[in-house]
Amino acid sequence: MPHGTLSLLYTFHFYLFGLIAIVSALLFVTRKSPVAAALWLVNTMFCLAALFVLLDAQFIGALQVIVYAGAIMVVFLFVIMLLNLGKAPPADIRGLGWKLAAGAVGIAIVADVLAVTRAKTPALLTLPAGFEANQIATTGAVAPIALPLFNQYLLAFEITSVLLLAAIVGAVVVGRQRGEDLAR
Repeated sequence: MPHGTLSLLYTFHFYLFGLIAIVSALLFVTRKSPVAAALWLVNTMFCLAALFVLLDAQFIGALQVIVYAGAIMVVFLFVIMLLNLGKAPPADIRGLGWKLAAGAVGIAIVADVLAVTRAKTPALLTLPAGFEANQIATTGAVAPIALPLFNQYLLAFEITSVLLLAAIVGAVVVGRQRGEDLAR
């Protein structure tokens, strides 16, 4: 779509979630505590899911939350706890200022949700009547995602799963070696 054809509210939220995703990603790589870093990564995943929803890819947004922010982060936290990295550093958020800032952000998000639910969807973002039913009847709801994923990108998909499995096995081996060293 040409620039300037979308509503200000839509554009604002797109850039807001993009900015939050970038800041969360930077905080993810700069945290000393692995648990805090994992939580910032979850926040990044939620912002990416919101961006997918804004781009009218609700299925990918839901997969982003379920698969990455849910399942894979549980595996990451399991590996972190398995390694038992010793005494954790103090929490990243300690002072009253941070709590007030978090409260202000929470109020702003609630206000945004209320504004979006009351706003009228622009004509450029609405599909013609019956479009979804025709699309689902011809190809199904998941086919536009599944066909490229399991045809064109199958090798990348499988390599990613093997890398995650190797990381888990490596964490178990490191955790066992550390346990055996402490037992001696």
